[in-house]
Amino acid sequence: MTESPSPRVAALIVAAGRGMRAGGGVPKQYRMLAGRSVLARSVAALCGRQAASIVLCVIHPDDRELYDAALAELPPALRPHLLPPVSGGDARAESVRNGLEALAAHAPDIVLVHDAARPFASPALVARSVAAAASFGAALPGVPVTDTLKAVAPDAVIVGTVDRAPLRAVQTPQVFRFATLLDAHRRAAAAGRTDFTDDGAVMEWAGHAVHVFEGERANVKLTTTEDFADAEARLAAETETRTGMGYDVHAFGDGDHVMLGGVRIAHRRGVLAHSDGDVILHALTDAVLGTLADGDIGSHFPPSDPQWKGASSDRFLAHAVGLLRGRGGRLVNCDVTVVCEAPKVGPHRDAMRARIAEICGIGIHRVAIKATTSERMGFTGRGEGLAAQALVTVTLPAEPA
Repeated sequence: MTESPSPRVAALIVAAGRGMRAGGGVPKQYRMLAGRSVLARSVAALCGRQAASIVLCVIHPDDRELYDAALAELPPALRPHLLPPVSGGDARAESVRNGLEALAAHAPDIVLVHDAARPFASPALVARSVAAAASFGAALPGVPVTDTLKAVAPDAVIVGTVDRAPLRAVQTPQVFRFATLLDAHRRAAAAGRTDFTDDGAVMEWAGHAVHVFEGERANVKLTTTEDFADAEARLAAETETRTGMGYDVHAFGDGDHVMLGGVRIAHRRGVLAHSDGDVILHALTDAVLGTLADGDIGSHFPPSDPQWKGASSDRFLAHAVGLLRGRGGRLVNCDVTVVCEAPKVGPHRDAMRARIAEICGIGIHRVAIKATTSERMGFTGRGEGLAAQALVTVTLPAEPA
C-alpha cells in the first residue's frame, strides 16, 4: 500500500500595512529586530521543513525597495522558496485575495495566511497549522482569554461581565484548503465585502466551519514601541555572541595586480595563490567559520581541488556567511588589519568596505579596514608578501554549554 503524497503547502504573508505606531520611521514589518527585519523573521518561520514549500508576500506598491532589503537577509537556502511579491489592496481582505490569485498558478493544496508582524511563530506551531488544515480544511490558532472581560456602556459604566470560558484570542498563521479559501474571497469580493479583519471571518461568512487549534502566547503581534522593546529583550535572552579570528598570508609573485577586499588593485607584482589570493577575504572567511567551529577555508575549499584554481574569493566569504545565516546567526561587524609595505590600502579602503558589506549583506558601517607596516621587519617588511588578520563578531541562537 502506497502512502498518500504530502500536501503542497504555500504560505501567504500579509505585509502591505502602513503601521507606524511602533516608530522607527518605516512600516513595522520592515523594522529591525535584533539585527534582522521583522518580515525576514516571519518568512523564515514559515519556510522550510514541515512548513511551506513556496512563500509569497503581499506588500504595499511603494515598499519594493524595503522588501528587497529585508529579504536579502534570509539564508540562501530559503530564497528559492520565495515567489515574487504582489501588491496589496486598500483593505486586508483585498490584499489576501490578490495573494491568493497569484498563488493559484502554483496550485497549492493548503495555504497558511500569516501576519508579517508575527515573527515568533515556532516550528511546532507551524506544524500544528499544517496538520489542522489537513484535518479540518479551515482552522485558526487560538489561546484562551485570561483577563476578566467587562461589557461597558457609552458612559463607561460596566453593564455586565462576559463569560470568558468559550472565548479565544486568535492568531496567525490561519490555515485553509487553498481552493476553498480562494472561492470564499472571490465570493466576498463579488458581494462587496472587504471589511473582514481575518480570513477565518471570510470563511465563516461563506458558510464554512472553522476550527480552533492550540496557539502560542509567545506568538505575539508587534504593534507598539513597547512590543518591540519586549521583543528585543526576548531575543537578547535567546542569543549568544561569538567572536572569530582569521589570518592569511600570501607571497608576491609574477603579476600586475593584487586582489584585496574584493577590489583589484594595480601593483608591480601579483601573489602566489591557488585562488585569487585575496588575503582580506580569506582571513574574514576563516573568522566567520571560526564562530561556527566549522573548520577553516582549506577544509571547505581544498587547494588540491582544481575547481578552486583562480577562484574569486568572494565565493568563499559568501559561503561562510551563508552557513552562519543557515544557523540563524547574524554578522554584527568585521574588523580587518592588513600588513604590507605596498600596495597602499588607504586609497582603496572605502571601496573594499563597500564590497565586503555587499558580499556579507550588511551595512558598510559594520566593516572596518586598517593597514599597517611591519617597520621593514620580517617578510612583509622586506616586501616579500602581505598578510591580513580579521576579527568578526556574530550573534547566534543560544546553545547549551
